[in-house]
Amino acid sequence: MTQVKPPQELSAPQRNATPPPKASSESAGQVSGRPSMGRLVGLDLARALAVFGMYIVHIAPMDSPQGSVGSWVYFLAEGRSSALFATLAGFSLMLIAGRREPKTGLAGRQAKARIAIRAVILLALGTVLAMEYGDIIILAYYGVYFLLALLLVRLSARTLALIAAGIALVMPQLAFVLKMWLSDSVQQTINAYDPLERLSTVGVLDLLLTGLYPTITWMAFVTTGMALARLDLSAPVVRRRLAVLGAGLATAAYGLATLLTGASAVWNVGGGGGPSSGSGPGSMGSGSAVSGSMGSAPGGPELSASDLLGAVSHTGTTFDTLGCAGIAILVIVAATAAMDRLPLLRCLAKPVIAVGTMSLTAYVGHFLAQSAWPASGAGTTTSWVPVLTYIVTAIVFATIWSRFFRRGPLEYLLNAATKPAKYIR
Repeated sequence: MTQVKPPQELSAPQRNATPPPKASSESAGQVSGRPSMGRLVGLDLARALAVFGMYIVHIAPMDSPQGSVGSWVYFLAEGRSSALFATLAGFSLMLIAGRREPKTGLAGRQAKARIAIRAVILLALGTVLAMEYGDIIILAYYGVYFLLALLLVRLSARTLALIAAGIALVMPQLAFVLKMWLSDSVQQTINAYDPLERLSTVGVLDLLLTGLYPTITWMAFVTTGMALARLDLSAPVVRRRLAVLGAGLATAAYGLATLLTGASAVWNVGGGGGPSSGSGPGSMGSGSAVSGSMGSAPGGPELSASDLLGAVSHTGTTFDTLGCAGIAILVIVAATAAMDRLPLLRCLAKPVIAVGTMSLTAYVGHFLAQSAWPASGAGTTTSWVPVLTYIVTAIVFATIWSRFFRRGPLEYLLNAATKPAKYIR
């Protein structure tokens, strides 16, 4: 399951700058950049792909025949699209805080204030949406990620990469132990005093540990994105090394998980069994049937210690985290290289790129559309027509909107809300 968003300030070379569309908006966590600085078009392409991936997980039929093209498309999108979004969110934070070199002094304080304001807004917006759509909404989690990321924005790429690796290797096991220690009665007691839990069923405990995108493990993706932002993605040698790293992480993670636990604990294609079957990220309403990480969720399976060796999407294991991070790195590097090296493709992809510039609007919009068109919700469709309709509609809307406005509707509001940060002294 997935839920989720996200003119950025870049010090990237002009050759990476976005050509029209005029829209230079921000996806949940990005900021508008100065017109003279441009932006990494590849990031917007990657965001658009993440948006479409989430549409697939939230809207597409989950019972495609095993081994069919539809089942593979769903499998590739499930979990990995939201992980890509979280990675891009970390990258976007560094566009605010100073990409290659961290901002210091007054500029640094104002940048941190902008991030903090975004965090509070996303936490509030995510809570409101979760009241209607349940725990698949990722925006509130983003708010927590951003607040924690404030502690990391001045670190180097190497340090950030080491932190990301440490989170991926250690935190899944710690999360499992904590969940075993926190019995249902203890969790219920904590939730009873949690106003967020009463409002939306996504409380502090969910945001930190037990939810679909728990901070304790998902900060690995955010920190990975922050590390990538510290690197010069316009340099071919850097891209080659990152491509090797991403491919190596994905191959090692999924390969070892398959070797240790069998293919069914990794390649859950076509609605087969496994911890994530039966309720994809698109199950609307409170309490999805799939746990956000190890442990149990309402109506979902109880995972054992042996499941820590698997890599099924949204189980939050080390192998799941490393595999998703590797794929996110590959997508970002491939999108950046393609936009840099293939001018014709960049021109043809402008409508898709436009979706990436307003991914927060595209993300929230598809939930609102599902309310107006209930028959398009996950678990209710037997056709791929609804998801294709959503994708085409998002492309058409973003293309038209970007001809007249620099930012998407929600991106404009988010940017305006952070303006008070300039008064920080």
